[in-house]
Amino acid sequence: MDSATSDARATPTPPGRAAERAPLARTADNGLKIVVVGGFGVGKTTMVRSVSDIRPLNTEETMTLAGRGIDDRSAVPGKTATTVAFDFGRISLDERTVLYLFGAPGQERFWFLWDRLFSGTLGAIVLVDHRRLADSWYAIDRLEHHGTPFIVARNDFGGPPYTSAEVREALDLDPHVPLVDCDARSRESSKGVLIALVEHLQRLAASATAGAAGAPATAAATVPTAPETAT
Repeated sequence: MDSATSDARATPTPPGRAAERAPLARTADNGLKIVVVGGFGVGKTTMVRSVSDIRPLNTEETMTLAGRGIDDRSAVPGKTATTVAFDFGRISLDERTVLYLFGAPGQERFWFLWDRLFSGTLGAIVLVDHRRLADSWYAIDRLEHHGTPFIVARNDFGGPPYTSAEVREALDLDPHVPLVDCDARSRESSKGVLIALVEHLQRLAASATAGAAGAPATAAATVPTAPETAT
């Protein structure tokens, strides 16, 4: 799957004019950080690009012959650029709450950046290509090490189908970790992944509140509502 902009973008910007950016509401006072992680070429940049309200900041560089033998492009032969620091996008949930999206670089030589990206993170999305599930083990390991809540999103690259149970077993996922399917090129699909993550965080917060109070989970979770009305 090659990188692609959202299928729900506004009309193309005429040549010579800056791309239109959705302004941040002056009332926005609740910024929440989400990180998208995963292996090389699984679609992290594409997901941030497809769902962001603004033109994303990205640090993609052209892949050269110097990367031969270092970056395995066998499963993504059409990939010509790669993230060397991080991607950044933004999506407004309402007038006060904003999600800041960070896409982590996938190559092993950039993994040292991950721990810094995880700092202050509300939750994470582990994007996987079911043809290369082993590439996602490190991301899951680091998130578990940091105690960062996460969900797993299986990006649609085609190929032979695997059941959710088979993917869960291959990734050794805990039963409480959600596994969802998505197409990172689609804004609606990527929004669905964000909704799944927010709902997961709400359940965890409600469970923690109930556990602390020793009562059923009736208190509202201290996480944002799902971005069903986000534009």
